Amino acid sequence: MPDCIIIGAGAAGLFAAGSALQQGKSVVLLEHKESPGRKLLITGKGRCNVTNNCSEEEFLKNVRRNPRFLYSALAACPPSRVMEIFENELNVPLKTERGRRVFPQSDRAADILNALLRRAQAAQIRYQGAKRLCIENGRCTGVELENGEILSAPSVIVATGGVSYPTTGSTGDGYRFAQQAGHTVIPPEPSLVSLVERGGTCKRMMGLSLRNVELTLWEGKKKRFCEQGEMLFTHFGVSGPLVLSASAHIRDMKKYGYRIEIDLKPALSPEKLDRRVTEDFALLAGKEASHCLVKLLPASMQPVMLEKWGIEPDRKVNQITREERRRLVELLKAFPIELSGKGDLAHAVVTSGGVCVKEIDPKTMESKLCSGLYFAGEVLDVDAYTGGYNLGIAFATAHAAATHLHG
Repeated sequence: MPDCIIIGAGAAGLFAAGSALQQGKSVVLLEHKESPGRKLLITGKGRCNVTNNCSEEEFLKNVRRNPRFLYSALAACPPSRVMEIFENELNVPLKTERGRRVFPQSDRAADILNALLRRAQAAQIRYQGAKRLCIENGRCTGVELENGEILSAPSVIVATGGVSYPTTGSTGDGYRFAQQAGHTVIPPEPSLVSLVERGGTCKRMMGLSLRNVELTLWEGKKKRFCEQGEMLFTHFGVSGPLVLSASAHIRDMKKYGYRIEIDLKPALSPEKLDRRVTEDFALLAGKEASHCLVKLLPASMQPVMLEKWGIEPDRKVNQITREERRRLVELLKAFPIELSGKGDLAHAVVTSGGVCVKEIDPKTMESKLCSGLYFAGEVLDVDAYTGGYNLGIAFATAHAAATHLHG
């Protein structure tokens, strides 16, 4: 009989297995897909943003839901410890990029996955799904597999992920196991997700990527998010790193009105931009207005801006009034897009919601309702903004569970 059964061989499951093995425990790892860690391979655009090179205090500021729950787990396994494990113990050189994001120097997510597999290599990986937990007298005693076989163990860690990217294996089974043990599951919602526009403006610029722009998210008259970086126009709205970060600040789309404004020239004040536009227009005085944005904007954005600006394409540039020029500057500094919703759960980077943390011991990740049952990673109702924090949560909660097992 193994000391521990871990359900799910993703980031949290593999990290938990490695930490449990270091405690001298024997581990069986259950994975219902044909290969482990599939979601890891697509994180950070295939580069794997493995953690954030920041203090515990700074880390917790970036946790969106239930940050206080993570105090103990993060103290025991902070970002510095995660980096030490990968660099010193698993020989994966790391680098820190903008926003303190940590990546493997190779830019290959596969190097992180392979390192986690090496750390967990003494575990027995079984490519079978779990059907249900075995619970006797308020204690978890093992797992029944989909083929009917019973696996017994004094400790079971549920590390099944959320419901985002179901093709990678995150199918929400963990919520079912939690409910079987009597746990409350906060309904899952998409977080770190693309945003859907109200209208067809973005569709006309589909495929256009913008760099070094500033995106502001407005909830009515309240500014909810403002950051500089990259974004992308899609057939349904907007996506890219800035948009994913902004999406985590959206509460109830039906209750509040949301829009984004894009500052296309954040390095220039309105006054400097006005001078720049004035100079451009002076050089193009005899041209038609359809040509006046050539130096200011990418090609696919020019007709869209012209339409929003309300200037006829065949009008001469030297006929544009000072007031109209100022209106253009306003649009360049705050290009508006009304939002109608978030992208779906299937394409969210992480799931918000999950097993209610009030029913989990924050130091050990053990269920308060069912002895011997632990939860780790995205299955818990804890999520953070983009930047390596969500993987950091997976590692910290996995380590906490693995170092407090029964037996």
